[in-house]
Amino acid sequence: MHNILIISGTRPEIIKLAPLYHALDETTWARVRWLHTGQHDEMAKQILNCFDVVPDITLTRAGSSLLDFSTGCRVQLEAVMAARKWSMVVVQGDTESAFQGALAAFYNRVPLAHVEAGLRTYNLDRPFPEEGLRQMIGRLSQFHFPPTPRAESSLQIEGIADERIHMTGNTVIDAQQWTCKNRGVKRRVEGRGHLLVTVHRRENWGHDVAEICHAIAELARQQPDLQVLFPVHLNPIVQGPVNSILGGIPNVSLTPPLDYTEMQQALADAWLVLTDSGGLQEEAPTFGVPVLVLREETERPEAVDAGCALLIGPTRRAIVDGVTRLHKQPDAYRRMAQIANPFGDGKASARIVKTFANHFAVETAELALAA
Repeated sequence: MHNILIISGTRPEIIKLAPLYHALDETTWARVRWLHTGQHDEMAKQILNCFDVVPDITLTRAGSSLLDFSTGCRVQLEAVMAARKWSMVVVQGDTESAFQGALAAFYNRVPLAHVEAGLRTYNLDRPFPEEGLRQMIGRLSQFHFPPTPRAESSLQIEGIADERIHMTGNTVIDAQQWTCKNRGVKRRVEGRGHLLVTVHRRENWGHDVAEICHAIAELARQQPDLQVLFPVHLNPIVQGPVNSILGGIPNVSLTPPLDYTEMQQALADAWLVLTDSGGLQEEAPTFGVPVLVLREETERPEAVDAGCALLIGPTRRAIVDGVTRLHKQPDAYRRMAQIANPFGDGKASARIVKTFANHFAVETAELALAA
């Protein structure tokens, strides 16, 4: 049996690693263990429950700052690495948890697999610190699983050997299909549906959050029949302007953050998505919902290139104009809505498992020959 350690810390990581965990758990040759770093706490517990995942190892978060978390996580991960002979460590994306997991694997000479590898803006300030973290994880990984040809190309340009790159599609599509099958998610509303809004990225804190909220308020007043659903991030920097600007507008519903299943249902029932989230850029096309991206650049340009998303930035005028245009031009809306999801086909986890199986088969054969 090959001991495989999956490391997660945040909500998006759990979503994108859960299908792989279930796929590995069904094999006869892998003993898969899930480690949760505690980077996200209550939000993470909700998502773990959504996917029927119970962590085998849960670290204790040390302090509230990123520095406290990082140092505490690193120390605890070292103890985990020393407690067992691990065959593989798997991390996803670009979080501090993923980076600390990558470092732990590197220092203990355990092969590292990076799920959703190769995403790049090549601007270390946007998104910060994610762009730097994912580039550094890329230098430490033996197995790179880019979700798209563009991500694969980025890795090749950076000099990663072709035999280490395995394009899979994005496991987020696997997660959506699992949820539709196991949680009964499907469109339940008739007619237009709601405008779904999410805002959380650090680069939009402050003035940009206020701009976004003023735009939504203007749209809600212009179109009183448009229902706006806005799950509000728990960070007070986001909560403050959202509640002060949008609170009390009749057709704007401000809710606590949704769990994964609830968010998928919200997507299925949506007319349009306004977001700075990378995950929703990937997920919305599955349900045929166009996306307006509230950022100046995106590391997921595939949706923009395909035509199912538009990069509009966080300014009030651009947001109002973008939403109004799609409302008044149904043909333009329909063209965006009809484009197939460019991020995958729901078989990414199976491709990753097959890559691991081939690797361990070769490794076992080489050991037998050496003996």
